[in-house]
Amino acid sequence: MPLDITVADRETAIQRPKGAAVTTAQQQLDVWKNMDLMFYPLLSILLGGAAVFICCLTVGDWSYWMDWRDRRWWPLLTPLLLLVIPAMVSAGFWRYFKLPVAATSVALGYWFAQMLSRYINFHLFTIFPMNWVMPEVWIGIAIVLDAILLITRSFVLTGLIGGFLFGVLFYPMNWAVIAPMHMPVQLGDTVFTLADYMGFQYVRTAMPEYVRIIEQGTLRTFGGNVAPVSAFVAGFFSILVYYLFIWLGLKGSQPRWLSKLL
Repeated sequence: MPLDITVADRETAIQRPKGAAVTTAQQQLDVWKNMDLMFYPLLSILLGGAAVFICCLTVGDWSYWMDWRDRRWWPLLTPLLLLVIPAMVSAGFWRYFKLPVAATSVALGYWFAQMLSRYINFHLFTIFPMNWVMPEVWIGIAIVLDAILLITRSFVLTGLIGGFLFGVLFYPMNWAVIAPMHMPVQLGDTVFTLADYMGFQYVRTAMPEYVRIIEQGTLRTFGGNVAPVSAFVAGFFSILVYYLFIWLGLKGSQPRWLSKLL
């Protein structure tokens, strides 16, 4: 359709079925605007719900409770699970738009959905203090991942450098959040950490025996430093996770199989 077409010509060009609600070009434009106002809020709710659901299935109690964030499994498995969606979305964003913003965008939306879920489900309904159920902070490592993709413009180098840093920097970036849980408190004649107090005050399944079993692991042979070893192992595994889901994202973003569904 030519660019200098008049409104009258557009109205006559519209193929309108008999009894259609849209009879003019202006009404058609209004319908498109209203569809946008409905589509994007619904899409945001859907993606937010998907983020909360994925966190529930993968990270689970390691993300929900501050006192479950041990020094062995939490810094090892959590970054691996959080890297899955940013890697897949980065493949499509970089392939078609050359925009290194996918990981940061996913992290921001993921964190906002998690905060909303924790406030409504854990704070309002079950009266948990918000500082005891705060989600992980991983927006910073998502920015690092996107920045390395912007600099290197290569999935291979981004996975090698950015994937490794994604796993290694996860625990240090969350230290400011979990450090207050190590503050000593006194209850009667007993002195223990605030995380221990949370475990005794809010009794849940396998608590606090779970953390006690974890703390007796064989990683104590590395001079007692459990968290750094877990962080470095998470960095090496994050490289493999990034490569795997970048490949899946590139395969899934190809239009040839999507055209068969539409």
